[in-house]
Amino acid sequence: MHIRNPIEWAVAQLETPSILGSAPPEAYWPATRQEGAPEVQQITLADLRESVRRGLHDFAAGRADWMFLWLIYPILGLFIALTEARGGWLPLLFPTAAGFALIGPFCAVGLYEMSRQREITGKLNWLDTFNVLRSPSIGAIAGLGLCLIAVFLAWLLVAQEIYDVTLGPAPPASAWRFMQDLFTTPAGWAMIGMGWVVGVIFAVGALAISVVSFPLLLDRPVGLVTAIATSVMAVRRNPVPLGLWGVLVVVALLLGAVPCFIGLVVVLPVLGHATWHLYRRIVRPPAIQV
Repeated sequence: MHIRNPIEWAVAQLETPSILGSAPPEAYWPATRQEGAPEVQQITLADLRESVRRGLHDFAAGRADWMFLWLIYPILGLFIALTEARGGWLPLLFPTAAGFALIGPFCAVGLYEMSRQREITGKLNWLDTFNVLRSPSIGAIAGLGLCLIAVFLAWLLVAQEIYDVTLGPAPPASAWRFMQDLFTTPAGWAMIGMGWVVGVIFAVGALAISVVSFPLLLDRPVGLVTAIATSVMAVRRNPVPLGLWGVLVVVALLLGAVPCFIGLVVVLPVLGHATWHLYRRIVRPPAIQV
């Protein structure tokens, strides 16, 4: 008999679908689906366009009876922005807005579930977002979400360090002075360059571990390790399409955050639904038992 060490035991727990959700696995996942290892497919730019089109279609089908739910994110973003502005954290405003791309996959879990339920029932209802709490994989979903939150916080810490070694460490005297220093001084341009380089590294890492992980955990009885490995494989097999997808997500989130984060009311739902349809094109559907 082999006695597992703590690391082996922890890995085994991650690889086994969580039993924290109240829904039994046989009820949450269709019984006709096999549990085989996910198979990653190659996609094209046409798949990106079709995923966005289907995301817009799901968004339109949801009407306005659930849109108020997504006001949580603009309100939260605005609160963060005001807190930072009042607290002398003005240099972190842009990193905070850009950081939504890091935690966006976790924030959109409810949207994935809405699209999943639409495939099953043919109906779309914002109440389906709460079905995530009943998922047998809710523990793995929460664990991966905490990982993305940790990445987001690490990004903010690094962004603060970049400011300290370029324009800091003293806080800017005013927003106008900060903008002048940012765009008219060598230190400001150095801050922009370093921020973009480091930001891309964080974005690629977050994309690699999450682009299909959350939809896969909702869709099939797999563990967290398998979900992350499948997501990394998806990026390795589709570097150009998923690289462009990452750029699209960042640009859309930034544009949504510009008007006091209100644009996120539309951007987040569309990207969330589109991500689910992109997952459907990347991961081959499981075989059907006869």
